[in-house]
Amino acid sequence: MPQQLLVITNARAGSADNQAVNDALTVLREEAWVEVRGTGDLDELADALRETGGRTIVVAGGDGSLHAVVQTLHGLGELTGRTLGLLPLGTGNDFARSLGIPRSARRAARVILDGAARATDLVVDDEERVTVNNVHIGAGAEAGERGARWKARLRRLSDIVGIGPVGLGPVNLGPLGLGAARIGPANLGRLGYPIGALQTAIYPPTLRLRIEVDGEVVVESDEEVLMVAVGNGATVGGGLALTPDADPHDGLLDVLVATPVTLLDQIEYLVHLTSGSHESYARAGIVRGRSVTVSGTPFDCNSDGELDGPVSERTWRVLPAAYAMVVPASP
Repeated sequence: MPQQLLVITNARAGSADNQAVNDALTVLREEAWVEVRGTGDLDELADALRETGGRTIVVAGGDGSLHAVVQTLHGLGELTGRTLGLLPLGTGNDFARSLGIPRSARRAARVILDGAARATDLVVDDEERVTVNNVHIGAGAEAGERGARWKARLRRLSDIVGIGPVGLGPVNLGPLGLGAARIGPANLGRLGYPIGALQTAIYPPTLRLRIEVDGEVVVESDEEVLMVAVGNGATVGGGLALTPDADPHDGLLDVLVATPVTLLDQIEYLVHLTSGSHESYARAGIVRGRSVTVSGTPFDCNSDGELDGPVSERTWRVLPAAYAMVVPASP
């Protein structure tokens, strides 16, 4: 019997994403029975996910789309035992990177047909909001918010000037942590987070937070904190390795804490951050554990691109093997 797939798409997606979905569907329909449901809001998404039966749910979208599907299933109490596939679209796709899923629509479709379902962890906060990939506090949240605005502007710019897939040719973007790349619409979007981080470096926020990992105090509330990141996946912002050793299958959270003191230190750290060398910075470190509690100065949270806050305390915990993702059968 062929695989039974329910493909969830964004009814408001652009023409480029629609073409990628069509390319993937061509591959999937060669070997599987496929139903496609386009959803335009969370109510439509919930309706679609109530009718899945035992089918594999295939998310056509980026980290935000996967976040919405997982959050909805978790809220419905129907996430446990589910198997999800992913067709990465857009510019970020950081969780796909951690899972080894290719960004080509056709190759990702082959992974869904030929890959293996692997138990995958989930981060959940004390109000049952999920994080699939990464949650940021402080400078990371602000950089993410600014970066999202820049990503949208740069995508619009690429549309206006007509930059094609090969665009401007190879350009060295090393200082922004992207190496040498061809500037096309997708790569322009990838510049959003580094630009947001550099903007944040000009006026970096500082918070006084108490941070506990598995009940042990990592930072006392009298110490200034520039940023905290709770990583289930390794990268953010389209490839920046924020928590580079984070593994969404190991049952642990990677908690990045940065505590530069002076304004110059803060700017230096954020420049290190944009180049991916922040682990070598003296006043930054990563602690691993199963839960993290942050309290103190009211702070905003950026979870998979979803903004929330301000709050004065929040706890995140890992749910090991909360659901399964279809990943390449071999490394």
